[in-house]
Amino acid sequence: MSQVLILLAVIFFIVIATSKFKLHPFLTLIIASFITAFSYGLPSADIAGIITSGFGGILGYIGLVIVLGTIIGTILEKSGAAITMADVVIKVLGKRFPTLTMSIIGYLVSIPVFCDSGFVILNSLKQSMANRMKVSSVSMSVALATGLYATHTFVPPTPGPIAAAGNLGLGSNLGLVIFVGIFVAAVAALAGTLWANRFANVEPDGEGAEELKNNVDDFEQLKETYGVLPSASRAFAPIFVPILLICFGSIANFPSAPLGNGFLFDLLIFLGQPVNALMIGLFLSISLLKSDNKIKEFSERISQGLVVAAPILLITGAGGAFGAVLKATEIGTFIGTSLSALGIGIFMPFIVAAALKSAQGSSTVALVATSALVAPMLGDIGLASDMGRVLTVMAIGAGAMTVSHANDSFFWVVTQFSRMSVKQAYKAQTMATLVQGITAMTLVFILSLVLL
Repeated sequence: MSQVLILLAVIFFIVIATSKFKLHPFLTLIIASFITAFSYGLPSADIAGIITSGFGGILGYIGLVIVLGTIIGTILEKSGAAITMADVVIKVLGKRFPTLTMSIIGYLVSIPVFCDSGFVILNSLKQSMANRMKVSSVSMSVALATGLYATHTFVPPTPGPIAAAGNLGLGSNLGLVIFVGIFVAAVAALAGTLWANRFANVEPDGEGAEELKNNVDDFEQLKETYGVLPSASRAFAPIFVPILLICFGSIANFPSAPLGNGFLFDLLIFLGQPVNALMIGLFLSISLLKSDNKIKEFSERISQGLVVAAPILLITGAGGAFGAVLKATEIGTFIGTSLSALGIGIFMPFIVAAALKSAQGSSTVALVATSALVAPMLGDIGLASDMGRVLTVMAIGAGAMTVSHANDSFFWVVTQFSRMSVKQAYKAQTMATLVQGITAMTLVFILSLVLL
């Protein structure tokens, strides 16, 4: 029992340090690693080595993937490719189902672009569509936000799911995570859209709400600031080509060898490695650069991407260190055995991630910390297979979206740009993320009954 109390105390420390005292998650997780190591009586001479090896080990798996994915996302954002993607979805789906269209746009854009940035970029498009089609701005805002949020928490190469996959030993099998993640994220996005439709006749009641009705031309003005927008093929290629390569690599690697064992197999296995696939995506993104001096612009975008990636890498590495310390103790076996007796299985990572997310606000921190925490327990709760690990990533992702409220930066982006009051945002956006999380977890549970 004392082992569980120590672990609960460490989790409480992580929550309080990051939420109340605003200590950076990187330092919080490193301190938590030391506290855990000393509390469980690990040899003092080994503690530093365990922490550094855990930090380097996870980044060795996944660090370059995070960096490359972030740089690609930066180029897509700065070049106007996200605007092109939105235009394509509108042309394909038309304007019959505005909230669904808005959700799909968010779903696609948030695979390469962070959900906060995606909402800012697409806000004027959202408002323009709401005004032209006489649809509530609140429902459109929630549809966009939940579409963005779905792929943000479930689909690599978004950093959170990548880090969770790495912690759970899936760094070389991201294709399977993408396969399942795209499906789970789609259901979560649909749940968010259905919730958004509840506000079809509700207008925003926050400060500046009246101004929104006069902003019909904002989207066209925004497009003009990007100059000539890239074509659809150039806009989609840097993210969807790598995803397809990773997925084909996973298919080629199936035990049944569906693509044989010859040259095609070797080629797809090489191209399907996440680092190789994203390098191809990075080279494809060069076509999006607009200045005459493309080498200079490319270097600037890389620098901007590295600035964004740096804190994610540090948090991910710290999560790996925390996980390495936990693996060095007996707590994983103890809790895993105890949870097996309780029979909650796949719900355990969901509950932990939801508690961390709701308490400290960051989905990425919830994904990293929870995956590090549950990794040593997978064998004892029957989730040690590849599919078990993938579904664990999905369960953690479902928890990491439950719920977005006042301690989450994304909540404030949605609230402020949509001109909702905080009270209204809790009813619309926060409840939407609760519905998404519960729906996604229900689906994950059903998948676990069928696939495990």
